[in-house]
Amino acid sequence: MKREDASDLLAFLAVARERSFTRAAAKLGMTQSALSQIIRSLEDRIGLRLLNRTTRSVTPTQAGERLFLSIGPKFNEMDAVLAALSELRERPAGTIRLTATEYAATEILLPALRKILPKYPEIHVEVIIDYGLTNIVAQQVDAGIRPGELVAKDMIAVRVSPDLRMAVIGSPSYFADRKRPRTPQDLTDHNCLNLRLPTHGGSLYAWEFEKNGREVNVRVEGQLVFNSAGLLLEGALKGFGLAYLTEGHVQPYVSRGQLVRVLSDWCPPFSGYHLYYPSRRQVSPAFSLIVDALRFRGQVG
Repeated sequence: MKREDASDLLAFLAVARERSFTRAAAKLGMTQSALSQIIRSLEDRIGLRLLNRTTRSVTPTQAGERLFLSIGPKFNEMDAVLAALSELRERPAGTIRLTATEYAATEILLPALRKILPKYPEIHVEVIIDYGLTNIVAQQVDAGIRPGELVAKDMIAVRVSPDLRMAVIGSPSYFADRKRPRTPQDLTDHNCLNLRLPTHGGSLYAWEFEKNGREVNVRVEGQLVFNSAGLLLEGALKGFGLAYLTEGHVQPYVSRGQLVRVLSDWCPPFSGYHLYYPSRRQVSPAFSLIVDALRFRGQVG
């Protein structure tokens, strides 16, 4: 069937249903004269009159009634198929790729996913653990989770956690024969566990402190270097040295006495984790569900 034939048949069906050129033209979004011309062209091609026209009414001829009863259900069936496809498109489904730090993935992302994945089995999520500022566009990642102060200004950012604090921790066995540091400068006398970041040429992460408006960055030294926060925590628990980790990451161990926290007065709050993604991203129903589940709704600070 030619495209113009299909369009003309749809125009005929509209007139036959409405029994009016005026109402059919309004539904089709065209002028009455244009619709009349389409019907005349269709009748000329078929060689049969399809509609009886009077000043008061429009009714199908015998040929028009036969055509109406024949093709009407077929077009209705096609409409139903298209509607079903539309529903399928709107149903949350597909694979979402997210990048996050270990702590953000464990403490923020997984609890949120637990709320929605059992309800939507057609949603699949791939989590990529990364401490660098992943170029989510270049790496074909849908979104990332990082502290808000690290998110680029051209990204859409959605807060997914309260404000954060860092913590310097060590095991009781580590402090058994060592003095606890009272200032960041005292860390030079300690064995510190370093984190190597993939950004900035793979340099070691400088520990950041602030007190009374005074900012201090310390490049600590020690025998062990990791590229995983989980291993930093494990190293601290085993007494290898001091580690610098997110407060939430270590608080359970501090509460149980497995770790000792120091320099807490030098670790003020900073911007919490945010989900970020490009402003031009086409948001799917599955992605919208994940964003809504992650959105932080508590008090900041």
